[in-house]
Amino acid sequence: MWRFRRSEVERWVDTCLSCSHRQSHSDVLPIERILSTDRILHLEQSERRPALYELSDCLSTAPQIKNRSELAAEIVRREELMSTAIGCGIAVPHVRLSSVTDLVMAVGISKKGIADFGPLDGQDVHLVFMIAAATNQHRYYLQTLSFFSSKLKRPDLRTRLLQTNTALEAYTVLTEQSSL
Repeated sequence: MWRFRRSEVERWVDTCLSCSHRQSHSDVLPIERILSTDRILHLEQSERRPALYELSDCLSTAPQIKNRSELAAEIVRREELMSTAIGCGIAVPHVRLSSVTDLVMAVGISKKGIADFGPLDGQDVHLVFMIAAATNQHRYYLQTLSFFSSKLKRPDLRTRLLQTNTALEAYTVLTEQSSL
């Protein structure tokens, strides 16, 4: 299992953005390739562990996930090693597993917030972006993590997502932000 420090991911993003040969946006997205409306939940859970299980259960319905129990166990194990809360009310739990065939994502939106994620800024988590990738997708995995870690810090995007009431509304906000 790979672990990445937030500072390393942010440094990688800064390096890529400062390069004269900027990466194609298609290297990281389109979001439509890794997310669908059936993998967006409005979470009722107010505690981290039940929220992670609920979202991993949702993510495991994707055809890219071949082992539901391994996904749930590894997501929780990874979270116990180090919180994936990145501040601004966002958490990005993530794993790379051999039982995953391609990168895929689920999104959880909690209007009341999840208090026990342990973010550095002390804010409750309201947006959870769970990412699972194949073990051989190191570069794509890092690009996706850094993309969401940086772009979701935009207050307008977070506000719009929190104002949604359905999966379709949230999906529309995310996909229309193709230039996030």
